[in-house]
Amino acid sequence: MSITKTEVKKLSKKYFKDTIANRRHIHQNPELSYEEVETGKYIASILEEYGIPHEHGCAENGVVAIIKGKRPGKKVVALRADIDALPIQEANKVPYKSKKKGIMHACGHDVHTASLLTTARILNDLKDKFAGTIKFIFQPAEERLPGGASIMIAEGVLENPTPKSILGQHVHPPLEVGKVGFRPGKYMASADEIYVTIKGRGGHGALPHDCIDPILISAHMITALQQVVSRRVNPTIPSVLTFGKINSTGGATNIIPNEVKLMGTFRTMDEEWRQKAHKVMRKMAKSVAKGMGGACDFKILKGYPCLLNEPDLTAASKEAAIEYLGAKNVVDLPIRLTAEDFAYYSQQMPACFYRLGTGNAAKGITSPVHTTTFDIDEKALELSAGLMAWLAMKELQRK
Repeated sequence: MSITKTEVKKLSKKYFKDTIANRRHIHQNPELSYEEVETGKYIASILEEYGIPHEHGCAENGVVAIIKGKRPGKKVVALRADIDALPIQEANKVPYKSKKKGIMHACGHDVHTASLLTTARILNDLKDKFAGTIKFIFQPAEERLPGGASIMIAEGVLENPTPKSILGQHVHPPLEVGKVGFRPGKYMASADEIYVTIKGRGGHGALPHDCIDPILISAHMITALQQVVSRRVNPTIPSVLTFGKINSTGGATNIIPNEVKLMGTFRTMDEEWRQKAHKVMRKMAKSVAKGMGGACDFKILKGYPCLLNEPDLTAASKEAAIEYLGAKNVVDLPIRLTAEDFAYYSQQMPACFYRLGTGNAAKGITSPVHTTTFDIDEKALELSAGLMAWLAMKELQRK
């Protein structure tokens, strides 16, 4: 017995108020990466209320649910939502504002989680009408290395049963509510963290000839390292190197410090170049420091890989979205040099990570993610839950 989009939309609308309530509860009670104790408990309690079998505790705070349709062994599809928040103080004046000082769902993970809870509810209502099994992954710690996805995979989240493919969605403020976006192939960048300690010899600012100035070395080093992306890589390979923090140990207007620390990020869409760039950066940084009389420790913390949207799955998902929403509401996306630990799943199996429009310029809802004023037009929650249910069922049917 086939399921119609009308049935799915009807259920999504029926549960819309509950989706909003779940989103607002999670938004008001955010928890940082690796600390999502109460969030995990809340997700488990809602699944229990919906009568959906689940396990709580994968990667400590993660929750995994299973819904079996007819002939559950026919095909398994996984759906993923992330559940952690960011260390940001919310500035929005809304009834559901974060209750926790300095912590906010500024990347929409509350939206992802609430949506997936309702998606599970919809599919549970329809389980007698589809063949196969759907696995729901509520994943902690997307925002911090090594990433909750890598931990859940190591703990067996992609086993017993093993999905043939996986879908994930992410809020996208630049896209108006009512729309979604897709991109096949390489979509998001790898992301590595860089930590540099530049060592010199401090002293009086009026006597620089008696010192080895790590401030000056750091300035030359940052400038030199920009050659990595401006002169050392094929321009067809997207790459970015950014240093977002610099500080010294000691130092003042008239004091040259002994050390300077730099923190940055390196991102690219090519794994071969990524490995080469690591070597180039280390060599260049050490050469600059040594040439100016100092030394440096150059540490690269390897982060998430490049996110790959499998072309056939992504094309099929886009067509299913057009069927559900209409062609005018489905757009093509450019590549992004932001990163996502959903990339770990995409390295294991066919994956599709798509964008959910959450902006509404007329209402002033335009703030980007990772900002103090990020919010969504909650109309997106009705679309998000139903669309993912529809995509999952279409994927179960695809050969």
